Amino acid sequence: MLVIAGVFGLLVGSFLNVVIHRVPQGASLVHPPSHCPRCLAPVRPWQNVPVLSWLALRGRCAACRVPISVRYPLVELATGALFVAVTARFGLTAQLPAYLYLAAVAVALAMIDIDVKRLPNAIVLPSYVVAAVLLLIAAVAGDDWGAAARGAAAMALLWTAYFAVATLVPGGMGFGDVKLAGLLGLYLGWLGWGPVIVGTFAGFLFGAVVGAVLMLIRRAGRKSAVAFGPFMLAGAFLAIFLGGPIAAWYSSLLLPTV
Repeated sequence: MLVIAGVFGLLVGSFLNVVIHRVPQGASLVHPPSHCPRCLAPVRPWQNVPVLSWLALRGRCAACRVPISVRYPLVELATGALFVAVTARFGLTAQLPAYLYLAAVAVALAMIDIDVKRLPNAIVLPSYVVAAVLLLIAAVAGDDWGAAARGAAAMALLWTAYFAVATLVPGGMGFGDVKLAGLLGLYLGWLGWGPVIVGTFAGFLFGAVVGAVLMLIRRAGRKSAVAFGPFMLAGAFLAIFLGGPIAAWYSSLLLPTV
């Protein structure tokens, strides 16, 4: 099962490379077919096998030999690894497709936000619909309407909280982050309030730590724009995998047993 998930993730990662490159430009995902941006030579099927083709071509275009960024196979490997981890976390359950979809969207959004400091509506807004449908199917299959209601409540709560921050602290957060917060709230709320708290706090913690490190090494200043989406996503996945245990551990510190 995990091998299948990994291979599927590699294939999805190959497609995500197209998404990451074309969506910020407003270009079609299907036309024109994949090609070298320098010589416009089409990418043949055998040249489009995740990771292996990049290795076989030694990281260069088969036609003009221009270097191909190592980021392409890294995106494929990251997606494959995340698909394996999510599958191991949820197993063959009705909620697995929803969280695999989140994994794919997370990779694309993180890379796009790093590149252009933007979380495109073309990805975030349709994801609300996809997530709602997939989690609704999971709720019907498992008769777990409590999780569905909690997810909807967390979605509204995080959207409102992030909207307040973006409104009251101009320049501190983009409205793309607000929209992403609602989506992550839906997923984390499904799992419980502990993951909601852990995922939200971890996102801000990751952002603060990385921001401080960048300032210390003089790679950024107090007014430098830093993509916050990747930190939100990293915090959310930390909560998906470890949110329950972390919340329980912290609760035990606040309310120690006698």
